[in-house]
Amino acid sequence: MEQENKEIAKQRILKVATKLFGQKSFDGVSIREICKEADVNVSMISYYFGGKQELYNAILSDLVKRQTEFEETICNIYGNPFELERDMQIDILYKLIDRSIDFFYSNITGDMILFLVKAQQSPDFKMTTPAFEFLKKLLASILHIKENSKELVFKMLTIISFINSHKIMQGISLRQLGQEDFTEEDIKIIRSNLKNYLKMLIKESDIV
Repeated sequence: MEQENKEIAKQRILKVATKLFGQKSFDGVSIREICKEADVNVSMISYYFGGKQELYNAILSDLVKRQTEFEETICNIYGNPFELERDMQIDILYKLIDRSIDFFYSNITGDMILFLVKAQQSPDFKMTTPAFEFLKKLLASILHIKENSKELVFKMLTIISFINSHKIMQGISLRQLGQEDFTEEDIKIIRSNLKNYLKMLIKESDIV
């Protein structure tokens, strides 16, 4: 029971820190402010994380861990997609995209979006995930383009924007839709639009 309470406190700290960092940026938030809102002793930050920078890093690490666990049920995201048959590559691509959409719309809160938007404004910000790197290699193989080319970078960014742009611009999106939250029908449309884009890319690569 004591261990369970400690884990609850740790997750509460992460949740509060995510919100405050997203609202005020890293420099705009103090450890005491986080502890006050999370209703924990300052010493707990040192015990669980070490300091403010480590707490900040832990938010990103926790996100990567959760995404990795969520998406590795589809395939071995640590494997080499270049070794797979093309039909298998395409099948995994669609499944991985489906899983990515599921994760984003069920696990990414508004506070996390604000945190990531604020974090990526820093020139020192670097974040990648095993699933992202696997998808990058997979797409390079399917489309017959170089893994580190600008062409692939922009295609990856377009795929990511298909997934997350509606939620990042949630206020605009939901006002246009005339509703308070995204529905299963909305997510189905997002899946369809992204898969149509992928089908177009694959068709073009077959012609070339």
